[in-house]
Order: sequence, then C-alpha cells, then structure tokens
Amino acid sequence: MSTVDAARLAAVISPLRRTLLAAARAAERLPEIPDAQIEIIRALPSGTAATPSELAHRLGLSRPTVSNLLRAMESAGLVTRRPRPADRRQVQVAVSAKALDLFARFDRAGAALVADAVATLSAADRDALAGAVGALERLRDAITAGRQPGPPHPDPDPEETR
Repeated sequence: MSTVDAARLAAVISPLRRTLLAAARAAERLPEIPDAQIEIIRALPSGTAATPSELAHRLGLSRPTVSNLLRAMESAGLVTRRPRPADRRQVQVAVSAKALDLFARFDRAGAALVADAVATLSAADRDALAGAVGALERLRDAITAGRQPGPPHPDPDPEETR
C-alpha cells in the first residue's frame, strides 16, 4: 500500500492550477477573473439561477461577500440579475452569455494545453495521469464534502429584496 505525501500533493496542485489558468488566459487572450468570481460562475451552470443567499450557502461564503462579488460581476457583464419568478421581491442571478463564452474558450484552451503537455511525457507518466484523474475527482469531492456549510440563514440579504 502506498502512502500519499499530502503536503507534496497540495504543493503541486495549487501551482499547477495557477500555471494552467495563466497559460489558458494567455492563449485565448482572456481577461483575468478572480478565483471567487470563477467559483460563482461554476456554481451557476448554463440555464440555472440562484439567489445571492443560495450561492453563499452553496459556496460556504458570507452573503455580504457574495453580494459584493455579484455587484462587481454584474458591472463586468458576467452575471445578470432578474426578479425571482416565485417571489418578485427577491432577485436571482444567472451567468451571462459573455461569461459562458469566456469559460468555453478557457476550457478549450486549458484542455489543449494539457493535451499538448501530456503528449511530451513518457507512456508511464501518461498512464499514471490517466489513472489519477478519477482519484483527483474523488479527492476534490471529499474535500468539498468536508467543508460543506450548515443550513442557510433564514433572513434574506438586503441585496436580494427590492
């Protein structure tokens, strides 16, 4: 049985992620979007909408933090706000077409960069990476499950009501 060097793995993942983000941005000439805004965009798949409180709960962030992020994202054209159909006194946000386009371009560039880099590795390294993808997804899920927030606070954020 092998032992995972957790510190070494964590020390590799973060710089790898930053390197991939920077290379994909450069390849597609994409704007820099802060990580917290990227989390919000990823939490709102195409065709979905959520209130700021729902997003805060889903991401484990405070409502004021999410409201501030959404304000900046709306100014940048990354999200849209609209009245919530069930209760028009509240607003919900959705990812804009601009954000979806930026993310599609980023994902394509990132996949191409990884494919090109993987092609330069030995067959043994390629096999190891192929086997590691599922384990890394499960690791991500385990870390996510370990940081799930408690139930949402019942009172709405002032930014959510009209």
